[in-house]
Amino acid sequence: MSASSTIVGAPVAVASMTRSAWGRIAVCLVLALPAIVFRVSGSAPNPVLDMVVFGGAVVAASFLLAWAAEAAQKDISGALAIAILALIAVLPEYAVDLYYAFRSGYDPSYEQFAAANMTGSNRLLLGFGWPLVVIVSLLVARRGVRGGLLPASATRVLRLEPSARVDVGFLAILAVVAFAIPLMGSIPMWFGFVLLAAFVVYLWRASRGGASAAPEDEEPLVGMAGNIASMSQRPRRITLVAMFVVAAAIVLMAAEPFADALVQTGKTLGVDSYFLVQWLAPLASEAPEFIVAVLFALRGFGGAAIATLIASKINQWSLLVGSLPIAHVLGGGTTGGLPLDGRQVEEFLLTASQTVLGVAIIIALRFHRWSAIGLAALFAVQFVVTDTGGRYVLSAVHLAAALVVFWIHRRAILPTLTAPFRRAGSTLAEEPAPEPVR
Repeated sequence: MSASSTIVGAPVAVASMTRSAWGRIAVCLVLALPAIVFRVSGSAPNPVLDMVVFGGAVVAASFLLAWAAEAAQKDISGALAIAILALIAVLPEYAVDLYYAFRSGYDPSYEQFAAANMTGSNRLLLGFGWPLVVIVSLLVARRGVRGGLLPASATRVLRLEPSARVDVGFLAILAVVAFAIPLMGSIPMWFGFVLLAAFVVYLWRASRGGASAAPEDEEPLVGMAGNIASMSQRPRRITLVAMFVVAAAIVLMAAEPFADALVQTGKTLGVDSYFLVQWLAPLASEAPEFIVAVLFALRGFGGAAIATLIASKINQWSLLVGSLPIAHVLGGGTTGGLPLDGRQVEEFLLTASQTVLGVAIIIALRFHRWSAIGLAALFAVQFVVTDTGGRYVLSAVHLAAALVVFWIHRRAILPTLTAPFRRAGSTLAEEPAPEPVR
């Protein structure tokens, strides 16, 4: 069911929703306007104000890109095209992280920040985003249970579509490969190219069928994307192109001063600059993606919501991490890759360990509510455990929990690891029998 099918025969509602869409777009442009003025005038009153102004522009652009990427699915068919649109939606996060990596090539003081945004965004996505979507989906499922439309287990477990096994398989492989980074203590150029190749393979596999190739009627356009999709074809396409171009321009304009302002704000306020880079920047860039995922969950499409967040994890572990050493070398780095200090090694280890636990939880294509609560709890603990020993212990806890969950779901391990390499259409035929819900 497309978004437009819900409004056929209601021309007044269409006009109203279109005005609403334009109003929200206007709000984003107004929010970005001060950043444009600051950048053109060269004015930099103080780093805190710069952080707020340019951060607001990044958030505004993130919303524009997320809305446009969602709504564009009405006009662009094919999983590969949709995957490319999804990449455009995460441009703000990539722009900030790649700027740090590029800057570190000629300014060694920025090496510590090169991967900070990536590790924070990655853990935020899994530790907060996944549980949030699951809890919302299970709460929504209660209505179906009360109405007799769903079994009682629907309030305890969120089930993923069998086609999601391909993406879970890719994420599982990338999670294992990610442990090479803390072991090497750097991200060499050759390793970056390996990850970029993995991303290309993922896009190719997605274009031949997978979680991202779900039929349109399984993932209806909702919220703002539905508002834009309700416009007639020509105005809609002009609007989408304009949104992509304007939002991309805002991101490219605001990424550098926002990234620098985060570092300077930490020094000015006596706050750990690494902490601001790792968590504040991802909050700005990931907020629209979380909102879109929650909207899917509220409409009863929790499986589709989780699938989009899984795809984001794959993008981060392949395209983003693979691009960091290249950006570092282009910025003047001469080490043949991106060097990591002790803290970044710990952060990568913790991020990879959390990813392994996430894979273990979803490898059976079932996400239990207690698993969601456990992930969120472990995510919260890391803000209390901030020393080196604590990060290693927390990484060990993630891995120990993952081993237990893998043993419980052991029948799903081989089908998942082989799913990315099987031809499209054979994945469903080789699904293991579903496990009983406890």
